[in-house]
Amino acid sequence: MSPLPNPGPDAEDRRAGPLCGLLVVDLTRVLAGPYATMLLADLGARVIKVEAPETGDDSRAIGPFLPDDSMTGEAGDSAYFTSVNRGKESLALDLRTAADRAIFERLLARADIVVENFRPGAMERMGYGFETLHARYPRLIYAAASGFGHSGPESRRAAYDVIVQAMGGIMSITGAEPGQGEPPVPTRVGTSLGDITAGLFTVIGIEAALLERHRSGFGQKVDVAMLDCQIAILENAIARYQVSGRSPGPLGTRHPSITPFQAFATADRPIVIAAGNDALWEACCKALGLDPLLADARFQTNDSRTTHAAALAHALEGRLRTAPADVWLAALGAAGVPAGPLNTVGEALAMPQVAARNMLVETETPSGKPLKVAGNPIKMSAHPDPSSRPRAPRLDSARTAILSELSE
Repeated sequence: MSPLPNPGPDAEDRRAGPLCGLLVVDLTRVLAGPYATMLLADLGARVIKVEAPETGDDSRAIGPFLPDDSMTGEAGDSAYFTSVNRGKESLALDLRTAADRAIFERLLARADIVVENFRPGAMERMGYGFETLHARYPRLIYAAASGFGHSGPESRRAAYDVIVQAMGGIMSITGAEPGQGEPPVPTRVGTSLGDITAGLFTVIGIEAALLERHRSGFGQKVDVAMLDCQIAILENAIARYQVSGRSPGPLGTRHPSITPFQAFATADRPIVIAAGNDALWEACCKALGLDPLLADARFQTNDSRTTHAAALAHALEGRLRTAPADVWLAALGAAGVPAGPLNTVGEALAMPQVAARNMLVETETPSGKPLKVAGNPIKMSAHPDPSSRPRAPRLDSARTAILSELSE
């Protein structure tokens, strides 16, 4: 059956995307799954978010909250929820009841994709596991994002972002380099990398399944585990372990095998320099007025510079501390050496480049308060990239419209 049409005032925005005409039934909550379905919505799909009655997505109760204009002093809408649920429609269904199950199944009959991030086994207990749905709706793509995937000895284990960051090894290589004889301090990556990477890989899997369905006519299951995604992005750390047999540790901002490639202090604020080859190293030294370093045997090759990274950093910072960051960034930029300031979040969002790339867009919370959120980094020549996005939905706000459509 064809998907439901795209109704409402934001229909034009959805039609602009390459996934226009696709209907996504979204059973996800919190972050990994909602991030994936938000990207699908940004790319033009219609996303109907099926939520638990009364409470909805857990993240509706997770801060930060916008101030409430009422006199009660209570917190308003969740900016967390808004930031990853813009452009979706909400339908509250209790899948333990026959009436709501019937509505859900009518939705599935018209859907292209269903996305869930329950613990493995939950959908089967509700009677909606992949095998059951595939038999009834053979074109439906079933995407599942979970902590440990739908196979393996840890499959049923619960997970949040910090769990998979810890278990997947990334926390062991993140943070300040410890002093000699000191143990490293475990440091979580400052954004929810475990959830976000799972959301991204889920979208990649869905889009691959859509292409395969175009060829075969059949949907399939996309099984993405947060832990798997953490292993997949360890890249150089895996290579170093396989070569040396030793687990890498944290290095602060330094790269393990390219030098100089880290943050350095200046007279007023840190900057980052990344001289990724010998030609850039030469240009770096000349831009900083450190030509004698080019003749130093310790710094002749990238490998030798990495071996003597501490001595090199000391020499560079001795020079960099004599002038402010802007002076050095101008000199390095003129020499073509990759370098940049170490920005706060506020400074990053204020960059003209961020504005030029439309990476801070306008949306609204469920109650209609304006909020700026991250834009879509995927820019496509055939589709516009609007500066605003449809609001995040109030719980169950699309019920009347959706039920009316399903009765047609």
